[in-house]
Amino acid sequence: TLMEPPGEGGPPAWFLGLLATLLTALFGAAYRLGLVYRLWHKVEPKSPRHGGEVVAEVLKAHGVRYLFTLVGGHISPILVASEKLGIRVVDTRHEATAVFAADAVARLSGTVGVAAVTAGPGVTNTVTAVKNAQMAESPVLLIGGGAATLQKGRGALQDIDQLSLFKPLCKFCATVRMVREIVPVLRQAIATAQSGTPGPVFVEFPLDVLYPYHLVEKEVLPKEAPRGLQGSIVSWYLRNYMGNLFAGAWEAQDLSPLPVSVPQATAEQVQRCVELVSRAQKPVVLLGSQVTLPPTPTETLRGEGRGWGGGGGGVGGAGCPCPPCSNLLLLPPLLGTVCDFRLSYGRVLSRRSKIIAVNRDRGQLLKNSDMLWKPHIAIQGDAGSFLVQLSQGLKGYTCLQDWPARLKESDHRKEKANRSKAEEQTEQHLNPLKVLHHVDDLLPEDSLLVADGGDFVGSAAYIVRPWGPLRWLDPGAFGTLGVGGGFALGAKICRPDSEVWILYGDGSLGYSIMEFDTFVRHKTPVIALVGNDACWSQISREQVPMLGSNVACGLAYLDYHRVAEGLGGRGVLITRQDEARMDDIIRTAQETCRNGRPVLLNALIGKTNFRAGSISV
Repeated sequence: TLMEPPGEGGPPAWFLGLLATLLTALFGAAYRLGLVYRLWHKVEPKSPRHGGEVVAEVLKAHGVRYLFTLVGGHISPILVASEKLGIRVVDTRHEATAVFAADAVARLSGTVGVAAVTAGPGVTNTVTAVKNAQMAESPVLLIGGGAATLQKGRGALQDIDQLSLFKPLCKFCATVRMVREIVPVLRQAIATAQSGTPGPVFVEFPLDVLYPYHLVEKEVLPKEAPRGLQGSIVSWYLRNYMGNLFAGAWEAQDLSPLPVSVPQATAEQVQRCVELVSRAQKPVVLLGSQVTLPPTPTETLRGEGRGWGGGGGGVGGAGCPCPPCSNLLLLPPLLGTVCDFRLSYGRVLSRRSKIIAVNRDRGQLLKNSDMLWKPHIAIQGDAGSFLVQLSQGLKGYTCLQDWPARLKESDHRKEKANRSKAEEQTEQHLNPLKVLHHVDDLLPEDSLLVADGGDFVGSAAYIVRPWGPLRWLDPGAFGTLGVGGGFALGAKICRPDSEVWILYGDGSLGYSIMEFDTFVRHKTPVIALVGNDACWSQISREQVPMLGSNVACGLAYLDYHRVAEGLGGRGVLITRQDEARMDDIIRTAQETCRNGRPVLLNALIGKTNFRAGSISV
């Protein structure tokens, strides 16, 4: 018996299947080549516009006011366009400084800080600063130039795999491959940087995405007519590449910021904490930098804390009537802080205390828990918002009447001991504690302090008191040296009316002393105080007694003040002979700074046993 052919009179099924496969493959190829997209979106070869303008428009729409950079041809269109739109472009003497400055802006402004650097070594020079921003939870957008897309992997100038460097450091990494992608990629990057636990993001812009069509065309298309079939195919591919690169480039897009996601404690969690704290007789609150993050203004936190019984330093700084929350270790609650080396991995927390821990990041929230400490209540959420809700739930609550007084008395005893230590005569030069007390006594209320150093700056943390929230900037858990120039630059730009001080060790000063040139050129006068003891003392005071050698720790009593003078600033040497007129020297430096000139105070200091045994590793 003969079988009837399927689909009598039509093509066989295998043929239809093969045809469908071919059509699908052709459509996929056309889609990847941009042929389908260009059916509805045009290319404008004669347009003078370039991708740098789009980048600047997105930054402007997101409230970015400052762009820190070290100039390079890969990113020139972004810098020029940003300046035209009124974004202040501030160029530094090192790419790391640009990122540190953006980090400071992020902390002080509540928005994303932005730095742009050229490809290759420009990008790699930022790695330490980006890692510092990651560990300090600062929302920083790093814009990096890159080799043209067609030249990647072909030996182009400064061409490396930049995304692989930053994927472990950043919350978001992307390369923009077509001009029309600039807006959506940047919007996503900026929102990601500020959402959840804030952190740095990296966006790479190849050359051909940033420059105008006619300039890219000169580099991409062959200068002579193609010969032969292969030449024609290559020429067609390059022309198609150009079309896809610029198709729909100048069409209107939504530039507005995407929503920022911030985790919040639930009402039930807050109520549990209210009930727990309301039974506490000796509450202590330890606040981390997360409480300063948006959406809760720091001034709101100060107001909410005033009804807790008062006393001690904290969110408000010196003389603030907030709950005790600085340099105090037992709790509840633990808000936005981490049980790492700074809290001895949790060893300092009493197991008898009922601990409330709040942090946006779950890994940080529970770091070292069940080993050395254990939270009674652990909440993954925003610490600032939680503190406001907790305070509102505790209206009418007061702790034991003598508890704040006892905490104040403890602070007074420490301060008295420190002042007594400051009066001791060192073997040579000035007592560093005496120098720091003079500075502390003369700091105005609007001052802002940047900490960049080891031993001298570690002592300053005990002596010099910031006057309010976000008025002390240090690197954070990464312990990075070299933040001083960048942090001070960003701080002075954000707070132009504030007196900005950098507290330097003579070791850390070496990383950013060249930024005195930046301070002068950009009219951002700051005061740098250098504790010059001719040594990496933080290391030496343990290395010598433990290992019997001072190798690699020795420096010299150099004339750093002359370097500042050479860069256009004012430099002052302070020796033991100047001790009696220390206040006059500081006041003169403050006046010089107010008149627009940065100042470096090179204080020659001796050795003390203050903070003996403090951790250095």
